Amino acid sequence: MSTVAKAMTIAGSDSGGGAGIQADLKTFHQLGVYGTSAITAVTAQNTLGVAGVYPLPTEAVTQQIREVLRDIGADAAKTGMLFDAAIIRAVAEEVRAFRLEKLVVDPVMVAKGGAKLLLDEAIEALKTHLLPLAEVVTPNLPEAECLTGMTIRTPADMREGAKAIHALGARHVLMKGGHLDGDEIVDMLYDGQAFYEIAHSRIQTRHTHGTGCTFSAALTAELAKGRPLVEAVERANRFIVQAIATAPQIGGGHGPTNHWAAIE
Repeated sequence: MSTVAKAMTIAGSDSGGGAGIQADLKTFHQLGVYGTSAITAVTAQNTLGVAGVYPLPTEAVTQQIREVLRDIGADAAKTGMLFDAAIIRAVAEEVRAFRLEKLVVDPVMVAKGGAKLLLDEAIEALKTHLLPLAEVVTPNLPEAECLTGMTIRTPADMREGAKAIHALGARHVLMKGGHLDGDEIVDMLYDGQAFYEIAHSRIQTRHTHGTGCTFSAALTAELAKGRPLVEAVERANRFIVQAIATAPQIGGGHGPTNHWAAIE
């Protein structure tokens, strides 16, 4: 049997290649992990914005997951854009059926340009069905506000938000601090008892499309390779910082990060 680490992404397709399935698979490959996918929706987009969103039938999502996992398997998996409640419930059912314990939930809700990627009525399904299955959930602050109903404007707010999301059932919560003001960005990992902070300098650039997808994919890849969670978070953080710092300046809007960034 192959000893290659394997990771699965369950997310939407980004035709511009900067986020979603495309970003995830490129990141998996760069980090030495064999990537598989289940596409939940097809988007028509570029660096200037999202022109269309076309969700797949729920049964198509389910069958993709089943066919991959019954043969290839996955050492870790992540979710991204899930779009509606039916898809969320179906994904949660397959996660339970195949006992995917190393699950990273990136609660994708809104594209960089403002287009909705998760229906309002699906937020409750995400909280009820998927978060309790997550090894780690990786919200940015607007997503954390949607999940908790809180206003998050300070590091203290971030800690309270993390506790509220942890109470929904996720084993770990990684609150990303990029939406707070300041020259330093501080992310907070909460395990239900203590906080672990990861800080790095803010990089001034508009080329940040797909940062959440790319970071969570890097985290999933490191977990698939068997790294402990804190080490996986640290390595994923170094990868996304380098990916932003060396962004390839593609497109006329919010360009993608550098998916062939090196962290060694």
